[in-house]
Amino acid sequence: RERDQTLVVAGKRKSLIEMDDERIRERERLQIEQIRELDFEELQVEEVDYLHDSDEDDDDDVDLSAFPFSSHSQPSGNRGDDELIFNPALSSLHTYLGEVEDTPNRISFVDGGTVLKIPLFYLEGVVLFPEATLPLRIIQASFLAAVERALNQANSPSTIGVIRVYREGSQFKYASVGTTAEIRQYRRLGDGSFNVITRGQQRFRLMRRWTDVEGFPCGEVQIVEEDVPLRTPRDAFGKLVPLSKLQGRSPLSAMSLSTPLRDLDTQSVANSEESFECALSPSERRLHYSSVVDSIYYNSASSDDDLVVSTSDIQSSGSNPYYSRSVGCLASDHDDEKEDGQSSISKTPVSQRKCEKQNRLANFRENTDLSRFRMAPRAFWPFWLYKMYDSYYLAQRAADLWKQIVGVPNMEAFVNKPDILSFSIASKIPVSESIRQELLELDGVSYRLQREIELLESFDRVRCKHCQTVIARRKDMLVMSNEGPLGAYVNPHGYVHEVMTFYKANDIALTGRPIKKDSWFPGYAWTIANCATCETQLGWLFTATNQKLKPSSFWAVRGSQVADDMH
Repeated sequence: RERDQTLVVAGKRKSLIEMDDERIRERERLQIEQIRELDFEELQVEEVDYLHDSDEDDDDDVDLSAFPFSSHSQPSGNRGDDELIFNPALSSLHTYLGEVEDTPNRISFVDGGTVLKIPLFYLEGVVLFPEATLPLRIIQASFLAAVERALNQANSPSTIGVIRVYREGSQFKYASVGTTAEIRQYRRLGDGSFNVITRGQQRFRLMRRWTDVEGFPCGEVQIVEEDVPLRTPRDAFGKLVPLSKLQGRSPLSAMSLSTPLRDLDTQSVANSEESFECALSPSERRLHYSSVVDSIYYNSASSDDDLVVSTSDIQSSGSNPYYSRSVGCLASDHDDEKEDGQSSISKTPVSQRKCEKQNRLANFRENTDLSRFRMAPRAFWPFWLYKMYDSYYLAQRAADLWKQIVGVPNMEAFVNKPDILSFSIASKIPVSESIRQELLELDGVSYRLQREIELLESFDRVRCKHCQTVIARRKDMLVMSNEGPLGAYVNPHGYVHEVMTFYKANDIALTGRPIKKDSWFPGYAWTIANCATCETQLGWLFTATNQKLKPSSFWAVRGSQVADDMH
């Protein structure tokens, strides 16, 4: 009977997967039809804006080499009826790879701690995250054998490992944390090479690596066991019974007032708080209460949302002697300062600001009913400290920042899945590859979200990695793919580039002529772009080959050439 139930469940899962794959294929067919409609139109190479002012009559005779300049401004909202707006879904399909077939025998996720032996792909300038798409063009014979091995291996079919490799001087270094990638689609070309589209699955730690007898790198990897997203205890705030109500009651009756017997977590929090206070000496207790007031005061000055309790939720009661004693001392100090008002005029600006700060704090303490901190429901730690590690609160804050700064894709759907949201933002945030590797190596959803919030708030400028020249700004960021402002693309020679897209770029020198072949963005021609200061190749300028296509041009900057300092 158990075997029959297992077979029924497996059959349902298989049918759901087949339905999901069918929906994906249908959506891809519709998007491919849109690409073909675009290709049928008559294409004309459009000049870059700065060339419009020249007297050249023939666009094709213009060489764009060595022009240091700034690109175009963001298109306005006024559009003509005949204008075409680029569909970001087209570039995320990687249609430049041609038609690909779905991979059979795909597997689901494996348990954390599982050890696998899989082929490894060392990619310079690339950091793969779970749920991110990675296209590959396999040309070398050794890596062709690696793909064949991955497609046919029994323990982890269609799975490879992706490791970031980077240079330190003249040596190559290998990251210790990578991501497994599942081969979702592939196509074998006439020359024997492979076009492959993979998707990140799970993080792993590289335990050891070696070279297989067929010449490709292999590794023994251990799947990282991801932690469960943390949430603030449900009854830590707003439901705990004030300590004054517990006086004179038996432990059992006190417990019944605060929460059901089965809620042991809430009880442990309350008991920890009482034990903590009882262990304090009188002087330590006065200092503890004073610091609580200071914390509430400064939090209220910065954000009303960070207050632990609301004044409307407080009932009047007897005041705590330690509070009144502390406030009394501050009040007397405040009066002494008033009496010595004349002498304070001659103080330095720094000392005056310090006195004003002390006066405001003393006034706050005088006008605040400090007994409410004894009457209010409390937890062992202050509310703002819980919020620092509440994965769901951090996920909402990160999604709001992403919407405000980047815009698309919308992250609201992942707010209730903080672990997926943290990887999604990490795979799309336009920062340097070393910072993204740092995000990949962070264990803990809360820690990763905290770092991403910090990066979103501080990210402002993009600098050249070699000469620190500012080449782009956050306000000029442009999303040209459903993957977000940063995505991975592969060229015909098999090199994978992670690029971030912008409306504008500064101090860039173009080299060569626009080329339409093998363009990552259908309807656009690409031109090599170098740093005008140090002549390092930073990326490409993409110009529309149809005058009606908008945006008419944009820049793609390689993430591997971006400096860590983005302030």
